[in-house]
Amino acid sequence: MDITVFCSAADLDDRYTAPARKFAALLGERGHTLVWGGSQAGLMGVLADGVKAAGGRLVGISVELLAHKAYQGADELVTTRDLAERKAALLARADAVVVLAGGLGTLDELTEVLELKKHGLHAKPVVVLDSEGFYDGLRSQLQRMDAEGFLPLPLDELALFAEDPATALADLEAAAATAG
Repeated sequence: MDITVFCSAADLDDRYTAPARKFAALLGERGHTLVWGGSQAGLMGVLADGVKAAGGRLVGISVELLAHKAYQGADELVTTRDLAERKAALLARADAVVVLAGGLGTLDELTEVLELKKHGLHAKPVVVLDSEGFYDGLRSQLQRMDAEGFLPLPLDELALFAEDPATALADLEAAAATAG
């Protein structure tokens, strides 16, 4: 599968880099292609290095604004004009989406993917790897939206939350098999 991963380009401590490394190794070992923001910086670089080391394929979708941080070892590197075009390209190339720890950009990417899925504009599995409870607050908010009728689909049809890399990939593969 081509798996788009949204995550931070910041340098983070081991609480977030260790799960990213493990997820990257699993992704590469299982023969999946990483489609990601194309950066060598921070968690993005950790993820790309891990997938490459495990024999996986890398498709980077960078943006002109950040071209100076592009990962030079990608099998394919696409540069888009702006962030909106990059988000669209990342989703278009995805068979499935995984979200790792990240900041405002990652949150923006996740909410857009969920909004598009809510409207039936894609049916790709979305899994949030909730390392160290990073997304507990978001999960709680989404559960409240679900319980109070703000979501037209049940939350577990929009996104799954996984506590560890192996569960995240297993959930993603199972959801993709069911959807395909």
